[in-house]
Amino acid sequence: MSMFRFLPGILVVEAATVGVVVAARGASGETDWVPLGLLAFIITLLISVWFGSIADHVKKDALAEARNSFARERENLLVAAETDKRATLEETHQRLVREVSRANRRANIKLGLGLFALLSVGAILLAIELVTVALLTFAAAGGAVAGYLVRSRQDSLAYQQKTGQGAPPQLDRVIEVKQAKPMSRRLIRQRRRDEENDGR
Repeated sequence: MSMFRFLPGILVVEAATVGVVVAARGASGETDWVPLGLLAFIITLLISVWFGSIADHVKKDALAEARNSFARERENLLVAAETDKRATLEETHQRLVREVSRANRRANIKLGLGLFALLSVGAILLAIELVTVALLTFAAAGGAVAGYLVRSRQDSLAYQQKTGQGAPPQLDRVIEVKQAKPMSRRLIRQRRRDEENDGR
């Protein structure tokens, strides 16, 4: 398409060449050749300036087209990179939420087993009349439960502040412990007699 921009200039050059040749045939002496040569030089100079101007315009148009193409390609790359980044962040966030949930479930199971063991030991100690030790054990278990609840609440608040979401899923499971039956008075008397006999 840009070659058609040069077509009018080429036609002018050909017309000027034909005019100079016709004028040269009609010249009678050497003195007529100097103005004709000077006229041909001026025409050549004007046509070269004209062609240079056309070439500059063609170059500017090609440069503008290349810039637009590069800008579109850069925009497409930025959009693709942003999409990939968002997808990666969402995937990482989901993986983090799953890991936190899994860790909380494991911690709750371990805590439940530990509390069950403590309560069992406390019930056994209470059943064999070591009331003081049993009460201390229950107090320690209660302190552990209170500490865990406080720590869980702090972790939940920190998680909410970090992610801007609700609390991570918790395992709501209550462990029920059956109360041990107190020993009968007859068994208590029998045990005291056995202890007195061992002391003698």
